[in-house]
Amino acid sequence: MKKNHFRFWILVSIVAISGFSQGMLLPLIAVIFEKSGVSSSLNGLNATALYIGILLVSPFMEVPLRKYGYKPVIIFGTGIVVISLALFPLWKTFWFWFALRLLIGIGDHSLHFATQTWITSFSPANKRGRNISLYGLFFGIGFATGPLMTPLVNINESLPFFISSLLCLIGWGFVFSLKNEFPEQEARGNSFLATIKQFKRALKYGWIAFLPPFSYGFLESSLNGSFPVYALRMDIEVSSVSLVLSAFAIGSILTQLPLGMLSDQYGRRNILMTVLFLGFLSFTAASFLEHSFIGLFIAFLLSGMVVGSTFSLGISYMTDLVPKELLPTGNLLCGIFFSLGSLSGPIIGGLFIKVFMNVSFFYIISTMLLTISFILFFFGKRTIFQLKQQI
Repeated sequence: MKKNHFRFWILVSIVAISGFSQGMLLPLIAVIFEKSGVSSSLNGLNATALYIGILLVSPFMEVPLRKYGYKPVIIFGTGIVVISLALFPLWKTFWFWFALRLLIGIGDHSLHFATQTWITSFSPANKRGRNISLYGLFFGIGFATGPLMTPLVNINESLPFFISSLLCLIGWGFVFSLKNEFPEQEARGNSFLATIKQFKRALKYGWIAFLPPFSYGFLESSLNGSFPVYALRMDIEVSSVSLVLSAFAIGSILTQLPLGMLSDQYGRRNILMTVLFLGFLSFTAASFLEHSFIGLFIAFLLSGMVVGSTFSLGISYMTDLVPKELLPTGNLLCGIFFSLGSLSGPIIGGLFIKVFMNVSFFYIISTMLLTISFILFFFGKRTIFQLKQQI
């Protein structure tokens, strides 16, 4: 029990440091590029490198995890992040930084995939929601504190990169103290074709559980990428935009653990349906309150409190649905769907702002949340019933 505790807290600490580096890079590089005269479209393109890295490496992650175990994959991923962060000050060019962000996407996904799968594999069913929520909570705290590094560019442009790299290096050192373990094995070939077959099986069992991570990716990237553009066109001040976005982050941190524990008690599907529907209501309210800073702040705070946990709840739901030997594949697909949502959010959000100039931007988010809530209502129960039939 003590060993499980020690391992759990090292894993969530590594995730917090990873969240910190991700949260730092988004505004930091945007500010550096803006000061250097890089266009906003190119700035946005550079930010997608992280998600492209995640998607590129995803199909190839499961085989090494099954072959070498959790610990080597986490060491590999964290090592890439440490080196990439340290290399940023070496050469300030668009494509070099694009390549480094792509590598960070690969490294981050490796460590997240391995830590998620490891935590879900050793967590008992009655504490699974709690443990995955703590995982999400620590990532959220790290992600929320990362942007605080941005003002350090005024002292020295290289300083934030070195601090973040050093923190990752410290966390990396602790991973070496863990005893390696392997995911539950099954008779299958360690080939790319076998991985594709696993993807099909995991999708058959748990397709519905991949929709919440998709919605969270869409939500997070469209709020950070498209909402500021919409807000500026609505003559909302930049300082107000950052405060409103921080309200969403604070809300998600406040309820991450309570919602995870409630999902252990009342069922993942019930909690997900409820929070997605409440998210629909809160973003619909935001569309009526968008001319009031206080109204928007409260709406975003409430939105964060209800839908800020959809990624971690989705992982817990997936773990309930798929057989244990498919857990690595299921965690991988959660990451892929999150990345697809993250890539599509700013694109669809940007097009919506451009085409529907007189329609509130928040309608696109509220419509998506309502749709997924209905899908869970109509198909969630049937998926669980089918699974029970097959066991």
